[in-house]
Amino acid sequence: MRYGFLIDNRKCIGCHSCTVACKTENRVPLGVNRTWVKYVEKGKFPQARRVFQVTRCNHCEKPPCVEICPVRAMFQRRDGIVDFNPDQCIGCKACMQACPYDAIYLDPMRNTTAKCHFCAHRVEVGLQPACVAVCPEQAIITGDLDDPASEIASLVGREPVRVRKPEQGTRPKLYYIDADESAIVPTAARHEAFYMWAQRNTRVHGGGAAYMPDSPLLQKNALAAYDVAHARPWNWFVPLYCWLKSLGSGVLAVPAISVAFGWLSVSPTRDAVLASIALVFTAATLLALVADLSRPERFLRVMTSPQTESWLSRGSYILGVYSVLVGVFWLGAIIRLPLLASLLLWPTVVSGFCAAGYTAFLFGQCEGRDLWQTPLLPVHFVLQALLSSAAVLALLPASLGGTDHTRSTAAEALALFLILHVLILMGEIAMPHATDNAVYAARLLTRGMCRNWFWIGAVGLGALLPLLLLWLAPPNAVVTAISGVLALAGLYVYEWCFVMAGQLVPNS
Repeated sequence: MRYGFLIDNRKCIGCHSCTVACKTENRVPLGVNRTWVKYVEKGKFPQARRVFQVTRCNHCEKPPCVEICPVRAMFQRRDGIVDFNPDQCIGCKACMQACPYDAIYLDPMRNTTAKCHFCAHRVEVGLQPACVAVCPEQAIITGDLDDPASEIASLVGREPVRVRKPEQGTRPKLYYIDADESAIVPTAARHEAFYMWAQRNTRVHGGGAAYMPDSPLLQKNALAAYDVAHARPWNWFVPLYCWLKSLGSGVLAVPAISVAFGWLSVSPTRDAVLASIALVFTAATLLALVADLSRPERFLRVMTSPQTESWLSRGSYILGVYSVLVGVFWLGAIIRLPLLASLLLWPTVVSGFCAAGYTAFLFGQCEGRDLWQTPLLPVHFVLQALLSSAAVLALLPASLGGTDHTRSTAAEALALFLILHVLILMGEIAMPHATDNAVYAARLLTRGMCRNWFWIGAVGLGALLPLLLLWLAPPNAVVTAISGVLALAGLYVYEWCFVMAGQLVPNS
């Protein structure tokens, strides 16, 4: 059994009965929607026309929201319905990032995620979903796609149908007859400040998505006359979390590599200081992760009832292992047990690389944000950890192990990793992108609302300026320290731009 939806746009009149019925049946709060109708007006008078699109959860056969959920709050039933358990949700909002269709929202009353669940409570007693029951034109058809005698299976097999974003590989079970490109493709129609009966939501910047007037993806004479806004799920806490994790996970790496190659000598004082920094920033990473949850009191469920396919759950364990290794390494350095510190150094560094890199796989599970799907991201996160390590080493005072030789080594490492950082950064935006979503996000990053922060902050002041200082200025402690501070600041600006640009692309 595979329950699915079919929207027959030949019949839909855009009356919003389905939206109202869904809100009433499921007590959906104001400001969020499980079902909504989008209006797009096409052409020029007198050859203009209006098209409608009923939008909701696609109940995918391979639902990315289920895979990414760290606590099994999102789950797929045997009948194909993708359901959710608000009592289990921790409010990480990862499922919202994983959904390519903007179908999941954060319930403002419960602070947990929610979405269309096919009116499962009605289906289980033989009733139709509320939206189907009230549709005056019978434009919404549901049923078992595996039953050849069902109306939906007959229509899907007989009529030319299409689904939204088939390139994502989610195999959605929401089909459209006579779907119009201007409505079904989120970036095809332009959006203005006013809709037919409403203004765009100004509580979130751009109504949660940015529509570039000069985008090559826009269709000529296609205007969104009515739509609903979707807030960006992740705010500045997530870039901060990535930045803090780069510092906490990589701070021991450059000294360890330098000692291994004979560029630096062993220093228990330096090891103790760097291990202390690693512990502080790893703890701060965990605090930032918890602070971003809308239900932070449920955080321990990530550890006690994990969904092991989720990289958010896996990452929590990786961070835990790294924290333990850093703690024991710190203890060995503090009480002057060189054998213990020596034995634990490389396991700690390697686990730090794992802690730095796992976020790339978490971002990879965010199917709704194609900018984050770059294959360079795991390498880039590890590189950011190395860059942070070199910057911290450059800032160490002499009393804490920052000798002239240490600073010289740090400056060389910082210059190397800044160059590699810029190269990978340019590669991420210049490489051919597989989807329009990724193309649009890269354009927003480099030419849209993020452009000044990206080019001036992340690239100019955060990478090129410290490189010029290290290359042209006299090599001394002040120049090296300023370069390290600029590099760290630029790294945070880049994290912010990368996270925000990916979320600004409209998904519905």
